[in-house]
Amino acid sequence: MSTPEVTGGEPPHTALRAKPAGLGATLSVLGATALGVGFLRPAPGTWGSVAAGVAALPILVMAGGQAQAACALLAVLATAVGLASCPGAVRRFGCQDPSQVVIDEVAGVWLGLAVLPSATLTAIPLQSVLAVVVGFRVFDISKPWPINRLERLPGAWGILADDLAAGLVAGILAAAMLH
Repeated sequence: MSTPEVTGGEPPHTALRAKPAGLGATLSVLGATALGVGFLRPAPGTWGSVAAGVAALPILVMAGGQAQAACALLAVLATAVGLASCPGAVRRFGCQDPSQVVIDEVAGVWLGLAVLPSATLTAIPLQSVLAVVVGFRVFDISKPWPINRLERLPGAWGILADDLAAGLVAGILAAAMLH
């Protein structure tokens, strides 16, 4: 198991650099960072949210009447990837909720899109994605009650649950706005 290594005279929270690791740790990092999107700066959570929206657009167009089901499936898959990869990423980056971990944003955005009816998702896919991504970021950053309480859950659920709740609220508001 690899542990973080502090370099130079920088404060530990800014100077963590992971040691080389094996295939399992590499796969955990790839999953948790949404194939590396979480390494983008500034605001990796925003990059992860935008990437999720961009990735969803062609799926919304191709899925037609099954767009809502496709988004629900994507949300379930991203959540499963997060549950599997977050523990390894937490060990690799040396903190409980590393900023590089953005699979939670991906899952939250896709869950938000899954709330919208297929007719809306296919008729106005760009507006649907924009409404959900913007709403998601508002709730993900502000973390109003009771969303903020979900961060207290143990392990990977503490990383994912608040973003899933933020996505759900964003999706409900987007559905009401776009109806």
